[in-house]
Amino acid sequence: MEVNCHTVEVILFTSTWGAGVVASFEYLFPSIRGVQAGREYYVSMCPLRLIPRIFLFDEEELRPELRAQRVLNKQRIPEMARYIVSNAKDYTFSALTASIDGKVKFEPLGAETTERSVGTLRVPMSARFVINDGQHRQAAIEAALHENPDLGDETIAVVFFLDVGLKRCQQMFADLNRHAVRPTPSLGLLYDHRDEGAQLAKDVVERVPIFNGLTEVERSTISNRSIKLFTLSGIHNATHALLQGLDLKSREEQTNLAAEYWTEVARQIPDWGLAKDRKISAADLRRDFVHAHTLALAAMARVGNALLGAHRTDWKTRLKKLNSLDWSRTNNELWEGRAMNAGRLSKRNINVTLTANLIKRHLGLALTADEQAIDAKLRRKAK
Repeated sequence: MEVNCHTVEVILFTSTWGAGVVASFEYLFPSIRGVQAGREYYVSMCPLRLIPRIFLFDEEELRPELRAQRVLNKQRIPEMARYIVSNAKDYTFSALTASIDGKVKFEPLGAETTERSVGTLRVPMSARFVINDGQHRQAAIEAALHENPDLGDETIAVVFFLDVGLKRCQQMFADLNRHAVRPTPSLGLLYDHRDEGAQLAKDVVERVPIFNGLTEVERSTISNRSIKLFTLSGIHNATHALLQGLDLKSREEQTNLAAEYWTEVARQIPDWGLAKDRKISAADLRRDFVHAHTLALAAMARVGNALLGAHRTDWKTRLKKLNSLDWSRTNNELWEGRAMNAGRLSKRNINVTLTANLIKRHLGLALTADEQAIDAKLRRKAK
């Protein structure tokens, strides 16, 4: 028997039962057989065009206690489909995992030890296929095929588990997701070489001296004892806000301006340089100063966006006033209600806005109407 690893066939077979002849269709999956927890499972390479045809069982019609998966989040599908279509030569999708409710038969390639695990899995078309892991990938594949039918000849690995009556599929879903941990936003950015925003953030970290050595690139939070002051995700978000709406035609222009701005900000906050030179600990700065937190970076990004938009020729001169700002957390009159709530730093959007408003006023920049309204609300609350 010759096994074609790229072909799944549908055949018609006949069998005699009693006095009559029964005709039925079945799938033939070229597969590798394995054993896990004493049970057989099978791995097959399925053409993408076959995926929507196999998984027709609509789990939304079932009660939650009978489903094998969470309800499909349809808002995720367009973005995932665009990822496939836009990166048709460079996308990566991991295997789908599915349960088969039906009587299957595995025909090994031969009797030799090396041949008994490779063969053909015969599955009746009356069997039900239920996805245990990968329902959003399956839906995205279907959507992508509508845009680019040529993708149908490509394959995806599918791991089939036998589960007659679908008695184990819920536990399988729980087990498959029990130890799944999403990478931190910083680590996701570090490893993403396709997203322009991620690459811009990494280029800025490389180009800004103060960010070199003080940026946590794997985690998106900083521990109390860490010698880092910034996170890659914080720099990514701040740089995006900094450049929002500015007329910059190329990535190089964006990188140059962002690097120049953050370098100048660092000059006006000498404590950052002391931390880089190990003359003061990063932990002490986080304990004592507002500027040592992601909140300040986000606020300075908003300030910079306004400064670069309105004063492109003299923004460095205006930014020098930043040096005289009292960043001490003990200055409750300045920071309480803005950067801090009851003495604790807050990264909520409203606190970022209020902190940015204070810095903008200190630099002599005008507030927008919305920013003035937010400041007025804070003053009324303080009375």
